[in-house]
Amino acid sequence: MTDPQLPPLAVTGSSGRLGGRVARLLADAGVRQRLLVRDPARAPQLPGTTVATAPYGDGAAVRAALAGVGTVFMVSGSESADRVEQHRSFLDAAADTGVGHLVYLSFLGAAPDATFLLARDHWATEEHARSLGLATTFLRDGLYAEDMLGMVGEDGVIRGPAGDGRASVVALDDIAAVAALVLQDPVPHAGAVYDLTGPAALTLDEIAETITAVTGRPVRYQLETVAEAHASRAEFEAPEWLVDAWVSTYTAIAAGEMARVSSDVPDLLGRPATPLAEVLRRTEATAR
Repeated sequence: MTDPQLPPLAVTGSSGRLGGRVARLLADAGVRQRLLVRDPARAPQLPGTTVATAPYGDGAAVRAALAGVGTVFMVSGSESADRVEQHRSFLDAAADTGVGHLVYLSFLGAAPDATFLLARDHWATEEHARSLGLATTFLRDGLYAEDMLGMVGEDGVIRGPAGDGRASVVALDDIAAVAALVLQDPVPHAGAVYDLTGPAALTLDEIAETITAVTGRPVRYQLETVAEAHASRAEFEAPEWLVDAWVSTYTAIAAGEMARVSSDVPDLLGRPATPLAEVLRRTEATAR
């Protein structure tokens, strides 16, 4: 028998940057929630929350954690060779336990033939959720604006085969605000696919110029060939599939697949999407 005291909303990824923001916004709004985590020691301590240990690939643990849950917010799992299989296991368990509504954090341009290889994982996850008959809301976000600083090498250079393509980078706070809004009243958003982007699509030259202007650190973009991109990332000793995924981020930009600028963030939140420069200013202020 389901404990009536358990929250009817479950949130995954609460120990991460995005899921943690969503969980905090919901807690601030007084929403009771169940946090599904892999490591309970890393779960945020928030009012109105219970914590359940439920790795995506552990169907039995997920079914126990989702008992009585009506709506679940699913952040994609960590990059791994079997991520889609883990997602399917989680979704199967969610369907088994009677979850009625899935809000999934997907990726801009998710498609079976997306140039960005990880966007194919998101498409496969979306399709599996649909096949199970779950009511769904897919939040397809672009590249995180906060991650632009991490693309800069120690020498102040952003390298990659992106050409003069553009990316509509989006603030984590904007994504989290949309997710929290949808989760508090999911029914009107059933079946929706929202493209969550920043207010402008920027070339990597423009991103480098923005970083320089805000931080005072000289940053520039240097075009690489695909072969050069693989060679320059060899030092990380990552598996080939992951290096392929990293490089495909840039080739997807070159192909124009990350350039879409959507009005979904301002339409849903009633305010403009946050520009990259403002995200960088906030990041700089927090770091001080």
